[in-house]
Amino acid sequence: MRVASDIGGTFTDLAYLDETTGEVGTTKVTTTPASFAEGVVETLRKAELNVPDTGFFVHGSTIIINALTERKGVKTGLITTKGFRDVLEITRANRPDLYNMYYTKPKPFVPRYLRQEVEERVNYKGEELTPLNESDVREAVAKLKAEGVEAIAVCFLHSYADPSHEVECGEIISQIAPDIPLTLSHQITQEWREYERTSTAVLNGYVHPIAQAYLDNLEVDLTGMGMNKHTLHVMQSNGGSATFEAAKVAPINLVESGPVAGVIGAAYIGEMIGEPNVIALDIGGTTAKTSLVENGTPRITTQYKIEHRRDYAGYPILAPTIDIVEIGAGGGSIAWLDKAGALRVGPVSAGADPGPACYGWGGDQPTVTDANVLAGRINPEYFLGGEIQLDVRKAEAAMRPIADAFRISIEESAMGVIRIADANMINALKLVSVRRGYDPRDFVLIAFGGGGAMHAGALMRELRVNKVIIPTEPAVFSAWGMLMTDLRRDYIRTLITRTDQVTPEYLNGIYAEMEEQARRDLAAERVKDSEMEVRRFADMRYMGQEHTVKVQLPAGEITAEVMPEINEGFHTLHEQSYTFRLDTPVELVNFHVTALGRVTKPEVKRLADGPPLGTGAAQVLDDTNTGRSPAGKGTRRVNFDELGFHEAAIYERDRLPVGATVAGPAVVEEPASTTVVFPDQKLTRDEYDFLHIELV
Repeated sequence: MRVASDIGGTFTDLAYLDETTGEVGTTKVTTTPASFAEGVVETLRKAELNVPDTGFFVHGSTIIINALTERKGVKTGLITTKGFRDVLEITRANRPDLYNMYYTKPKPFVPRYLRQEVEERVNYKGEELTPLNESDVREAVAKLKAEGVEAIAVCFLHSYADPSHEVECGEIISQIAPDIPLTLSHQITQEWREYERTSTAVLNGYVHPIAQAYLDNLEVDLTGMGMNKHTLHVMQSNGGSATFEAAKVAPINLVESGPVAGVIGAAYIGEMIGEPNVIALDIGGTTAKTSLVENGTPRITTQYKIEHRRDYAGYPILAPTIDIVEIGAGGGSIAWLDKAGALRVGPVSAGADPGPACYGWGGDQPTVTDANVLAGRINPEYFLGGEIQLDVRKAEAAMRPIADAFRISIEESAMGVIRIADANMINALKLVSVRRGYDPRDFVLIAFGGGGAMHAGALMRELRVNKVIIPTEPAVFSAWGMLMTDLRRDYIRTLITRTDQVTPEYLNGIYAEMEEQARRDLAAERVKDSEMEVRRFADMRYMGQEHTVKVQLPAGEITAEVMPEINEGFHTLHEQSYTFRLDTPVELVNFHVTALGRVTKPEVKRLADGPPLGTGAAQVLDDTNTGRSPAGKGTRRVNFDELGFHEAAIYERDRLPVGATVAGPAVVEEPASTTVVFPDQKLTRDEYDFLHIELV
C-alpha cells in the first residue's frame, strides 16, 4: 500500500494506492490545528486501511511555512564571518516599492544581539586566507547559550567554495552545546550570495526544532499504528520526497511541502491528455496556489522568497522549489472593509476553527465560501456529501455588514466578494504566465482543491486559456499528486566560468562528482540503480549580468560539439524571459544536478461506461437544462456574475455519461467539490473521468 497525506489549512486529505489491485481511494477530515498529527491519524482510521501493509508513506504539511509566517519558530543564534554580522540587516540594499517613503525593510529573524562574529576567511576560489579562530567560536557559543538560544545557524563567507571552516566550527559547537540543534549553511546550499545563504541557514535553524518535534511525534503515532519507520517520507518543495530523517536535518526544504504535490499531479495529467503545457491552480480553504508547467516539466527556482510582495522584499530561501505563487485567497478567506471603506478579501482565513460562518462552528465573519453559498453555487445540503450541513442564514448574517456598508443587497455583496477573490486569483495566474513571457492561450488550466472547480470557469473567461480540466477527486488532488512523486535530491554548486573558456573535461568532471554523490544518497534510501535517473542543469547569464536563467543540459558526455547547443539553449530561454538576446560571452554560474528515484505510480484507468472522448459519439445532455437527465438533480438559481442569475441545471458528476456534453448554465456536484459552468461554456466528461470546460 502507498499512502499520501496532505494537511491543509481547513482539511486534511488522504489518498492511497493498493499496488496489488490498483485501487485508489481518498478520504478527508477537518484539520486539527491543536495537533496536526491527529488529523493524519484520523484519515487513516476513516479510510479503514490496514496500516501495517503500508510500503510507502509520504506526507505534505504547511507546518514549516506556518511557523515562518506566524513567527512561531525558536530563538535562534547566528555565527558568521567577522565583518558580516549585519548581512541580514543590509539585505540587498534595494527598495522594491521605490516611491514609498514609509517603506521598511523586513525585520531579521535573528536580532543583532544574537548574531556573533568569528575570525576566519576563505576567498571565492575556496582558498584559505585566515584560519578559523577556535577561541572566537567558543566565546560566541557561550554568549548564545547565556541568551538561551534554542538553535544555532552558522554561515561563513564563501563556504560554498570550501566548507572546511564551517565543518570545524560545527564540531566545536557540538562539543560544547550538543543539545542545541545546529545548521551549517553548506549542508543546506552550496550556492553563492552571502545574504541569501545566510537567510536560508537562519530560517532553517529557526524551524529546525519545530520540524524535528513534529516529525518525531508523527513518527511515533504512525509506527504505533504498525507502520514501518523506513517507509516514512515527506514531500519537499522541489517536487520530490525525502525520508523523515533527511527532513529533520534540512526542514527548510519543506517550506512548500503541500502545494507542490498538486503541480506534479497536474503535469502528469497534462501528459496523459496530450497537453504538456498546463497551468496548475489549487484553491484550498486558506490559499490559492498556481504554477506553470512547460513541456511536462514544472519550473524549478532557487530564488524563492516567503512573504514577497510587490511592495515588500520578503525573505529569500536558497532551496530548489517548484516556482509557485501563493496568495491568501481560499474558501475560508475573510472579506473585510479597510480604513478607506474598500472591500478586501484575505489574506486572513477563518481556517478550520472557527471556519466560515455557514459552517455553524462559531465563525461570524463573511468568507468566500459564504459568498458562494449565497450565490447559489454551493448546495448547503450536499457540502462534503452531506457531512456538513451549511447554515444559509448565518452566511447572510455575516455578509449583512458589507451589504449595509455599500447599501446593496446581500446577494450583490456576495457577488462582490467572489469577484474580488477571482481578481486576486487572476493576478496570481498572470504572475506565473504573462509576467514571465508566456501566453495563457497556449496553456490548459488544471484546477483542483476544494474551490478550484468552482472558480475555474470564471477565471477561464478572463484569462482565455484553451480549456479547463477538473481532475477526479479535485478536493484531494494534492494528496493524489504525492502518489505521483519520486524520491528527489538536488545538488547545486557555484563555480563561475565562461562557456568559451571552459573545457568539456572540466564540466564532465564537475557533473560526474555531483552525480556520484547523488547516486550514493539515493542508494542509502534503498533505491536500485535501475530506478535512478539523473538530470543536468546550469544557471547561465550574459557576462556582466547579475541574475541567471536555468538551462537543462543534454544527457550524456559533454563534448566540444555540444557546447554550441548549450549556448543556444541559454539564448533561447533568455529571449523568452526577457525578449532579447545579446552577442556577449556567456557565463556558467551554478551547476545543478537533479537525481530521481523512480517509484510505482497509480494508473489512471479508463471508465467503462460510454464511448471514448473524441469518437463522435458524444451526446448533448438535456438541451433545455431542466436537469431531467439520468445525471440530473433538478435546477437551482445561480448567480453567474455579469451574466446574471440563471436557473441552472444541477448534475451529479459520477452519473454523467462518458463523452456527454453539458451546456451551461449548469452546476456539476460531487461530495467534496462543485464545478460551475457559465452560460457561454460547455462541459464534457472524458474517459479518464476528467471534466473539460470550454467556451462555446
